[in-house]
Amino acid sequence: MLQIDPWKRVLIWLTCAAGVWLALPNAFYTQVERHNDAAAAIEMSGATPELEQQLSGWPEWMPSALVNLGLDLRGGAHLLAEVQVADVYASRMQAMWPEIRDALRPERATVGTIRLQPSDPQEIRVKISQPEGMQRALEVVRELARPIQTLTGVGGTDIDVRGEGDTLIVTLSEAEKLASDDRTVRQSLEIIRRRIDEVGTREPTIQRQGTDRILIQVPGIGSATELKEIIGTTAQLTFNPVVSRGSDPEANPGVGNKIVPALDEQGVYYTLEAAPVVTGEELVDAQPAYDQNGRPAVNFRFNTSGARKFGDYTAENIGSPFAIVLDDEVISAPVIQSHIPGGSGIITGNFTVEESTNLAVLLRAGALPAGLEFLEERTIGPELGQDSIDAGKVATVIAFAGVLVFMALSYGLFGLFANVALILNIALIFGLLSLIGATLTLPGIAGIVLTVGMAVDANVLVFERIREELKTSRGPARAIELGYEKALSAILDANITTFITAVILFAMGSGPVRGFAITLGLGILTSVFTAIFVTRLMIVMWFERRRPKTIEV
Repeated sequence: MLQIDPWKRVLIWLTCAAGVWLALPNAFYTQVERHNDAAAAIEMSGATPELEQQLSGWPEWMPSALVNLGLDLRGGAHLLAEVQVADVYASRMQAMWPEIRDALRPERATVGTIRLQPSDPQEIRVKISQPEGMQRALEVVRELARPIQTLTGVGGTDIDVRGEGDTLIVTLSEAEKLASDDRTVRQSLEIIRRRIDEVGTREPTIQRQGTDRILIQVPGIGSATELKEIIGTTAQLTFNPVVSRGSDPEANPGVGNKIVPALDEQGVYYTLEAAPVVTGEELVDAQPAYDQNGRPAVNFRFNTSGARKFGDYTAENIGSPFAIVLDDEVISAPVIQSHIPGGSGIITGNFTVEESTNLAVLLRAGALPAGLEFLEERTIGPELGQDSIDAGKVATVIAFAGVLVFMALSYGLFGLFANVALILNIALIFGLLSLIGATLTLPGIAGIVLTVGMAVDANVLVFERIREELKTSRGPARAIELGYEKALSAILDANITTFITAVILFAMGSGPVRGFAITLGLGILTSVFTAIFVTRLMIVMWFERRRPKTIEV
């Protein structure tokens, strides 16, 4: 006998209703998107009449999660960036000089005076006045070496130290360079992701390609130039002691110093100690604010290590100027008036409100460890995305209509039941995509079209099996029951193997392949659910009301 427990019936219909409920916002995409953007803007910067009006365009009690549209549907920007990993070597060497100097100072009786010599940016050359003390100097500097924390560099150290006459030479080891390259690209990847997320763009694609390249695709952004402005700035913040101030950019700064232009003072150049006291890497927070004169500024706060170094330096150098340097430009060089404990301060300059906000975002997200060279950039217009959407709609409608007509002509009333289940199947797919915040791309639409074609396979297997059972002169109820029982193994076998394929595509693929795998995998789950449970429930409910003596499938 056909029988489905009441609680199962309620659960099946509730699942279908939940899927339709979650998918509903996608039928009013533009309206819901404006509502979501307004809600985000109000939370960030406060309400305005215009934002309140946009917010009221969609009821608060309704779901507002949407299926995000990918770059090929919405339009947006595409960049391929190469990370300049060699930049990090010079920074590392520059930062090591104070450490080497402080380590050798107690050994003056053995090595004599120590002087930094002009050298390649990727090495440090230190001249000692007593060459006979070179062995001791090598021992002292080698004690500064740290083990490499990677599988490929096990047993190695981060620096190579050697002596040539009266000159001690320090370079990064080859194993450390490889480890540094990997760290630099990973760090750049994460910082780019944080910067783009801070701006609030939708579902960006940020992936590593090869050893030193990063692919960035951001839907809904105006142009590749706008995207480059968000992520292209290294935002390397340092706090350097000021040696002098002048107007000659070609002057000799001296060994261990550098000349940096002032950002807001034309023709003014500062000579700074190259080794910073504190860097932006030790920042833990940065927020837009206003200075005592009501001009836009940025408040910052260091971590414990940075706060200690910042506090110690300000305590020992009261009355001396201290340069705040952003990307090799002095944005401010205040005189230290008193000890600054606590590790917090303010960056002032001729900022606009937008500039101070962007600077805070960049500093909060972190400094890019190295520069980026953009090898490829494309702006994809929304009209191209609209063409893709229209083509996808046409393909889906044609496939959908063809399947509906075929099922109705082939299986009559049972075919109509299958068609209702197919419509619910599409709603469930979009409901799940909205629930998990997935991004729909053109390959994803292809996955949905394929799902539409595959969704009726399970019903076809069941209906054909019911036909076979009816030919053996079984009653309608028994034929329907056996049709579902005997077709179940074939349905599960076919869909499980396809689902495994979708999982492998998702795990091994990237970008468009993943979009296809997600919609295909979700489509398989919803297809099996609607075929085994929804269609069967409709047939059972119909059979209980009509009690037909014979049925035609």
